[in-house]
Amino acid sequence: MRSRSPSSPSAIGIFLSSLTHSPGLGRLLAVRLTSQITDGVFQAALFTAILFNPERHTDPLAVAGGFAVLLLPYSVLGPFAGALLDHWDRRSVLVYANIIRAALIAVVAVTVATGAPQTVVLIGALVVTGASRFVNSGLSASLPHVVSKDVLVAMNSLFTTLGAGMLAVGAGITVGLRAVFGDDNTGSAETTMAGVVCALIAAWIAHRFPRKALGPDIPDDAGHSALHAVSVGLTHGGRAVAAHRTVGAALSAIGAHRLVFGMNTLMLLVLIKHQGLGSGFGDIAVIAACTAAGAFVAAVTTPLSVARVGRRNTILLAMAVGVIAQLALLGLAPIAVGIAAAILGLVGQTAKLCGDVAMQLDITDTVRGQVFSVQDAVFNIAYVAAITIAALTIPDDGRSSLLIFFGAVLYVCGGLATVALYRGIRHAPDQAAPAALG
Repeated sequence: MRSRSPSSPSAIGIFLSSLTHSPGLGRLLAVRLTSQITDGVFQAALFTAILFNPERHTDPLAVAGGFAVLLLPYSVLGPFAGALLDHWDRRSVLVYANIIRAALIAVVAVTVATGAPQTVVLIGALVVTGASRFVNSGLSASLPHVVSKDVLVAMNSLFTTLGAGMLAVGAGITVGLRAVFGDDNTGSAETTMAGVVCALIAAWIAHRFPRKALGPDIPDDAGHSALHAVSVGLTHGGRAVAAHRTVGAALSAIGAHRLVFGMNTLMLLVLIKHQGLGSGFGDIAVIAACTAAGAFVAAVTTPLSVARVGRRNTILLAMAVGVIAQLALLGLAPIAVGIAAAILGLVGQTAKLCGDVAMQLDITDTVRGQVFSVQDAVFNIAYVAAITIAALTIPDDGRSSLLIFFGAVLYVCGGLATVALYRGIRHAPDQAAPAALG
């Protein structure tokens, strides 16, 4: 079989062509975009309500603790909850998870408005995050049901890129609403309520899918209760990852990047807030925009790279580029930080796209939701662990050459793990079905 050449149609062209055969593709994309806007609004509103709220004070350890409360419990429970994506109708999961998410965002807004302690706000946000990850895992697991396998990489690139763009749109909406409502507790709460509207729109769009249209075709743990399915979810998901070393390699690369990204995040927060690297929230927005720009580039380069050199070598190239970009942060000059952020955004998105395709092509639909939840656990646990390490070791001025060097070493470890896991695989899935990856 031949793979697509670089002159093949763009992801947008493939998307428009695929719409004629699968109208559900456009509907699923609409759910993805509205869900990502919801995430962007909520995350930015919560972040600014805690970190840049004049009525609250936050130090690096408090930031690390906040992320831990927000992400770790779901990371532990996610693989179990992911079993429900393979046990229940995924269309129903997308509908009800978005409705629940809307209600929970409203509750968090109330806690912010009333000046509740930060721990209370974060616990509420934790539950919202769990619902959000449920939605995102369900969308990824559902994609193979609305598009043919030969264009999965292109569609993953398009969905992920547009989704990242919608996160930025959501953050932009938050900036605009903060200018209208103010940055105190009441204004932060009113800004957060925008997420309620977006989540309800996503639920309405998902409701338009026919029942069972998004799988699972053969439910995992069929004939047993949902409680039983949840109890075996981690075992089934972990077993599937262990049986597919290509998926394990992608998760190793994703984990390495998230460790680096977590350390860099806290380091830059300390610099921006306490060392005058820039002007506060605006500079965070600039760095986030640079990271998003790198992710956009990855949407174009990843399919081309995978088609030419395969998934393994694409991951290895990303890890190598990550080492260089991480070392470029030494000195922490503003321009260097922006460039490095863009390159690291490309690195992270490349690893993520390779991971998504590995799980969509190499994992059967019966346990795909559980494997995506395992990925979420790796994603979040690595991020929180890195932020915690940074919070405990970072100097008062926020400058740490040791953390930067350690990040470069982590990328090397991600590459070595990929090589080890691919060893002995003569015909990896990207080589056995090249048309799926062009």
